[in-house]
Amino acid sequence: MRVVGEIAHPDCKITIFHWNNRYLLKLEAGLLEQTFKISEYDISSEEELKKILNEEFIQKAMERFQDMHTSLRSSMENI
Repeated sequence: MRVVGEIAHPDCKITIFHWNNRYLLKLEAGLLEQTFKISEYDISSEEELKKILNEEFIQKAMERFQDMHTSLRSSMENI
């Protein structure tokens, strides 16, 4: 797995990987992470990956992180 790059963002860590003919867009916030896989054949350049990671995309990911956190906390209360 090759690290293509990192994108600075104040709310989460964003890392782009290349592996098995796919790009992986990995977003991390605290102990949670989300990974999006994109076939290398679906884009024409690595620059397009940065266009995918626009503010709307990141904002929706941050909302999902909140949902994930709430879900995990709720499940942990049942143990």
